[in-house]
Amino acid sequence: MTDQPLAGRTVIDLTTALAGPYATLLLAGLGATVIKVENPATGGDSSRNNAPYVGRDGLNLARRHDDDLSVSMLLRGRNKLSVTLDLKNPRSHAVFTDLVRDADVLVENYSPGVTERLGISYARVRELNPRLVYTSISGFGAQGGPGSGKAMDSIIQALSGVMMTAGEPDEGPVRFGLPIGDLLAPLFAVVGTVSALLQAEHTGEGQHVDVSMLGALTSLVACEPFDAFDAVGLPQRTGSMVPRLAPFGILPAADGYLALCAPTDAFAHGVLRAIGRPDLAGDERYRTRDQRVRAADELHGLIREWCRVRPLAEILAAFTAEGVPAAEVREPREAVRDPLVLAREEVVPLRHPRHGDVADLAGTGVPIRFSAARVGLDRPAPGLGEHNEHVYRELLGYTEEQLAELVSEAVI
Repeated sequence: MTDQPLAGRTVIDLTTALAGPYATLLLAGLGATVIKVENPATGGDSSRNNAPYVGRDGLNLARRHDDDLSVSMLLRGRNKLSVTLDLKNPRSHAVFTDLVRDADVLVENYSPGVTERLGISYARVRELNPRLVYTSISGFGAQGGPGSGKAMDSIIQALSGVMMTAGEPDEGPVRFGLPIGDLLAPLFAVVGTVSALLQAEHTGEGQHVDVSMLGALTSLVACEPFDAFDAVGLPQRTGSMVPRLAPFGILPAADGYLALCAPTDAFAHGVLRAIGRPDLAGDERYRTRDQRVRAADELHGLIREWCRVRPLAEILAAFTAEGVPAAEVREPREAVRDPLVLAREEVVPLRHPRHGDVADLAGTGVPIRFSAARVGLDRPAPGLGEHNEHVYRELLGYTEEQLAELVSEAVI
């Protein structure tokens, strides 16, 4: 008996790049057996060719040795079994049928129409395994979208409106540095997949789970009423400060930047005490939230002048003493090495499967803590087709002769 939430579940992973592989990474971290199906004709998942690479010589922008691995694959391939299968080869259909017949989940992120052409659409797979949960992640949904229907993260950010929620009002749109569209869709896909598995336990029937990157990101944009802000004259783009929540925003210190979040009366008055102006707490300009919104520029200017000549440590100590939420703005390299997130295994070390810890690398863990279950990503990313023998011989029962024939016909 294992204590992993998805132990005993088998996931057939037909994904590539980021959105799909991140969804199956989380399913693997939750304990599912994830069989990653890669095309031998194209060198497998496109992430295998993403620079930089890591190997016996550490990190490099180009491959130096045959066993150098892309950091992207090192991160996204953990806890997965890799098999090769060319789904364009007609002989692959029998192998694919064997893979999905007893599986619980299939995850794919092909462009709309591709699964139909390959003969692996939901309608086809449902005939093979009615209990299977078939999860699709795409740019615009299963029905397709504008143009080619293909979507990159920046395209989704542009269409979702999120680019026009950040940055200064008089500047152009701002692309989030984090590929937020690529990372949000798989989160919803995992929620949908696990929900469908729970339903299948009661009904005995699987279903198609359809998640779009555009829908996932736009739904979060709609969590904030930007249209309402616009209707009442509040700016949607305010740069580093948020006047409607004043005092609230990013402020410069003498040696860095800090985030300040003080929208309530108690927090705002604590800020005024921290900067040595307790007298202003009763001032009609700053006493209540609505008054502070009207005087936001003046209030933010006052706090900014106090902060910019002081070191972060002094500023944060003053705000903390007054119970005001404030924090240093950290570089990513420092943030992913926070002792707290490391201790909780929300971020974990990345190690090369052959050469170990040859570079100081950090990767996502499973950021969910359970009181009575174990989760984690503790097995390294596989080489292309590394588990062909295990999956095809040991799990599916193929003979040595069958495997040799599949190899000779370039099926696997």
